[in-house]
Amino acid sequence: MGTKSWWNRTDSRLLEAALGLAALLDAVFGVLIPALGVVGLIDPVDTREVTPETATRVPGTVTDAVAGHGMTLTGTHRADLVLAHPDLGQRLLLALPDVVGSLLLLLVLVLLLQMTRTLRDGDVFVPKNARRLSVIGLTVLVQAVLSPVLPSLTTEALVSGTPMADQVPFSVTFTGEYVLLAFLILALGEVFRRGTKLRADTEGLV
Repeated sequence: MGTKSWWNRTDSRLLEAALGLAALLDAVFGVLIPALGVVGLIDPVDTREVTPETATRVPGTVTDAVAGHGMTLTGTHRADLVLAHPDLGQRLLLALPDVVGSLLLLLVLVLLLQMTRTLRDGDVFVPKNARRLSVIGLTVLVQAVLSPVLPSLTTEALVSGTPMADQVPFSVTFTGEYVLLAFLILALGEVFRRGTKLRADTEGLV
């Protein structure tokens, strides 16, 4: 007597639609709109959150000292670095961390969408999905490294050569959550790979 699966084609199509919508929104708001801001077609990003060297030195004197550079620094422990009229290079540096993060997320969403389509066909344990999981794991690992490093590098480039450089030190803080998630996904990809190989070997004996 067969058992009916709780998952059906309608569920698969709904999941595909949700992933497709998420990918579209990420592409528009995470990549396209920031890119339009960089080239000057819409208002660009002009603010970067930073950690100042000494909170008590932020107000007043710092803003006055860098007035000629078009920068202000407002806040205490977490401050906003605001560029009054960023040029093309500065707009690119301000948008780059978010755009790169959105592109990596888009890659993950597209791969998940492709995996969901195999689920609709009734079989997710195919070699292509093992490879897709490996790529997703590596993408998450890259994001775990770039997420803290890229904002620090671009902020350093923004303030380099200005009086603001003394107030905004270069610092990078890594966290292990995404690294752990990346290795879990890579391990799952290996499980998929071995499972598909074992099934292929078993079918070859029949």
